[in-house]
Amino acid sequence: MRGGAQGQLMLGSDGRLYVVKFRNNPQHERVLANEMLATRLAAAVGLTVPETEVVEVSAWLVEHSPELQVDLGRRREPCAAGLNFGARYVGGLMPGQVMDYLPEEQLGEVRNLAEFAGMLALDKWTGNANGRQAVFTRSARERRYTAVFIDQGFCFHAGEWKFEDAPLRGVYPRNAVYGGVTGWESFEPWLSRMESMPVERIWDAAAAIPPEWYGGAIEEMERLVETLEKRRGRIRELVEGFGKTERRPFAAWEKMQPGGKTALR
Repeated sequence: MRGGAQGQLMLGSDGRLYVVKFRNNPQHERVLANEMLATRLAAAVGLTVPETEVVEVSAWLVEHSPELQVDLGRRREPCAAGLNFGARYVGGLMPGQVMDYLPEEQLGEVRNLAEFAGMLALDKWTGNANGRQAVFTRSARERRYTAVFIDQGFCFHAGEWKFEDAPLRGVYPRNAVYGGVTGWESFEPWLSRMESMPVERIWDAAAAIPPEWYGGAIEEMERLVETLEKRRGRIRELVEGFGKTERRPFAAWEKMQPGGKTALR
């Protein structure tokens, strides 16, 4: 599969397709933990993300599958056997269409376009250091697309597990997806669900992650969860920071302010 983590498309024993990212990927082993934690938090607030699983890849399969390798620049090595991260492949085995890009004039065909605002809030909460990625899918019988938010590996600043809040990080490259934002109500119900999420829900998501995905650094995982709990009170501030950039992503919201001011409160 495309992408820096060099995921592999694999068929699980459950008959479903998964994009599998391996512990020895070129980015960092912690991107597996980031993927599972951030994706499950997104699912918990109702955002459209792939289902995630811990996928066990046998040593026998790696040994007998020459294509199961990662390119580390100066050398190649077999993908790590054992427990790895799997995200359900968008589209599955059924015929249909999956696009990683839609022309701007087709964005009106996306049934859940409003979710880009909710995903923006989650990316700011989790300190996504990468641009927001999404794919657009529809079955053979559907006329409208559904956006699915993928690739959460650079939340928490990838392998560094820190938060460097830059206004233009964790955002989708085109303003058109935020065209319907006219106020804080456009971020609902997802924003309120993040702000009021029981802390036990965050801990449960973290507890499901195999410790080998973060080097067994339990104390660091605990600090990460504690930081996430505290950061919920800053989500609106961070969204506002993006709104005030030269990109002016919330033009419709600005028009509703007295005198067209960019203050969004």
